[in-house]
Amino acid sequence: MLDNQPNDGFVVFDRVQKSYDGETLVVKDLNLSIGKGEFLTMLGPSGSGKTTCLMMLAGFETATHGDILLDGNPINNISPHKRGIGMVFQNYALFPHMTIAENLSFPLEVRNMGKAEREEKVKRALDMVQMGEFGGRRPAQLSGGQQQRVALSRALVFEPDLVLMDEPLGALDKQLREHMQFEIKAIADNLGITVVYVTHDQTEALTMSDRVAVFEDGRIQQLAPPDQLYEEPQNSFVAQFIGENNTLEGTIQEIKDGIALVKLDDGSLIDAKPINVDKAGDRTQISIRPERVEINPDLGASAHTLKAEVLEFIYMGDVFRTRLRVAGNDNFIVKTRNRADQQRLEPGTQVDIGWLPQDCRALDA
Repeated sequence: MLDNQPNDGFVVFDRVQKSYDGETLVVKDLNLSIGKGEFLTMLGPSGSGKTTCLMMLAGFETATHGDILLDGNPINNISPHKRGIGMVFQNYALFPHMTIAENLSFPLEVRNMGKAEREEKVKRALDMVQMGEFGGRRPAQLSGGQQQRVALSRALVFEPDLVLMDEPLGALDKQLREHMQFEIKAIADNLGITVVYVTHDQTEALTMSDRVAVFEDGRIQQLAPPDQLYEEPQNSFVAQFIGENNTLEGTIQEIKDGIALVKLDDGSLIDAKPINVDKAGDRTQISIRPERVEINPDLGASAHTLKAEVLEFIYMGDVFRTRLRVAGNDNFIVKTRNRADQQRLEPGTQVDIGWLPQDCRALDA
């Protein structure tokens, strides 16, 4: 089983596999436990298996092997509409011929709910997303952001314990998408619902989630809270996929007292924290976040420094972004906070760079 699991297992994937052709597994032995009230994001590139997992949980796909449990009960053979799960899609999936209120009332009607109770729940759900005055309009009369709010309220109107969201903000512009991220998270927290959210947007995952499962090649590469995922990637794929990351190639010379001495391919020596390399001679990919690197550093005797050449200096408002040539890498990035005394470096300038050994990770090559 994966580490960092909650105890109650409200949603459980137990050795789940999925194959479409009987041979190639798009999901490989998935073991995942999601706690009640947790906001878990499945993050990964296209084809990594994350959406297939969501579709199996929803009931739109069938697991080839293994069990999926909801609140302790196997649901593999239960049809989608009987699972009591709310769904929010990227394309909203609203009925164009119905008013907004009728769209929300529909899932209540199929549950044989009385008219007065339906109207009360529809009003409450629309008010929740600040759309109470739009009940009489049709979807085509609303903006994309308004339609997404309606799609969210429709998923919540019958008060499910579990809501699944498949790239729900992908069609929105950047500013609205960022606003909706906070709004969805706040609603989920207030209602105490469990959310399983699928996206390929790293910022979205880090902003909204209690935990993030990073998928690649049908497996979870790492499962952790957002800060741990960013600060402590467990392999090269996660380090590269989550946030911006600098890499340098080299070979482990020795590992002593929890620190690896690494000889880079240009002959430079640096210290790094060994993560999934374990002996001298191992090839490694060094990972260091741009904001952890200092230019002309004063880090004391414990840190190695490297020579670098400034290739580009970019003003980005709150930060300066400097692109350097370091140990043969022409795309080594340093981010520094915009301060009044910050020196603006001209291309061609020679500088030293450095970092603390604990901020630098020696990962698989």
